Amino acid sequence: MQEEVKKTALYQTHVSLGAKLIPFAGYEMPVRYSSDIEEHKCVREKVGIFDVSHMGEFLINGPKAESLIQKVSSNDASKLTIGQAQYSCLPNEKGGIVDDLLVYKMADQAFMLVVNASNIEKDWNWISKHNEMGAEMKDLSDQTSLFAIQGPKAEDTLQALTETDLSEIPFYHFKLGELAGVQNVIISATGYTGAGGFELYVPNPEAKKVWEAVLEAGKAHGIQPIGLGARDTLRLEMGYCLYGNDIDDQTSPLEAGLGWITKFTKPFINHENLKAQKEKGVDKKLVGFILQEKGIPRAGYPIHNLEGNQIGSVTSGSLSPSMGIGIGLGYVATEYAKPGTRIGISVRKKVLEAKVEKLPLLKK
Repeated sequence: MQEEVKKTALYQTHVSLGAKLIPFAGYEMPVRYSSDIEEHKCVREKVGIFDVSHMGEFLINGPKAESLIQKVSSNDASKLTIGQAQYSCLPNEKGGIVDDLLVYKMADQAFMLVVNASNIEKDWNWISKHNEMGAEMKDLSDQTSLFAIQGPKAEDTLQALTETDLSEIPFYHFKLGELAGVQNVIISATGYTGAGGFELYVPNPEAKKVWEAVLEAGKAHGIQPIGLGARDTLRLEMGYCLYGNDIDDQTSPLEAGLGWITKFTKPFINHENLKAQKEKGVDKKLVGFILQEKGIPRAGYPIHNLEGNQIGSVTSGSLSPSMGIGIGLGYVATEYAKPGTRIGISVRKKVLEAKVEKLPLLKK
């Protein structure tokens, strides 16, 4: 039996805006409204609004909340202050990653975890399985809408709708405030575009009101609704991992360049094996690359060394709308991971020259 595709609270709004909708991570989601390139450039140069309400939100509460998060996540949640968020991942027992996520410290004994849409059930089951300490868990995913307002004009757009001083929210921090007449909106200085901006967590009944208010306030700044197509090219220019492409149950956080969120200052699931891997060194690494000639790399394309031997494969690839050239991420044997290394990408029947680049691929 085919599983029913879910709809976000704003499904009808996207239909009326003329969005092209596709099934994505179990939801009917807008992939584009105009063109991917136009939407991408709108976010880099002005401001765009994304409906990313398919993401999952879990509330972990009570005196054992931090203990549970410390056990299942690789980053150190004890370092968080109230009003701060942290990028982290859930390591599995085999050296791979269950998911990558954000951890928000809401109060002394309350955390919100924001997980990928395709992994909501998997993550919930994984965290529940390891909750022998008895932390309180609540799945808020179906009650919560999430909008990303991203771009250099995001702050100007949102400041018109709230008394909360947005300039006082540092990167990876958040405040609860009134926005567009809606109380207790989580206003978070986070996002996955590298263009700056905020993410807003809103109860579903208020979603339409907030969405329309943001579009109205952003008119003066050239705001557009943005689909998943541009979201993918924006994150790729920054070298941000996409779960299911660049990281998965088989990839180690150390191979994926996520050593900075893997803190051995505390025990967590599989920390001993990962620590041994760190000390020994990894055999392959996730790198960013830029093509030196015309072509578009795609996931699954082989990566070669200059002698023609395969040394890895592409995990994400696209034409960069900002740079007008093919870019990508992929795993290569560690000796080829140094920035400046020349490699070859098999695109259709040709091997195109590419260069390993330090992330982000798009330089400011």
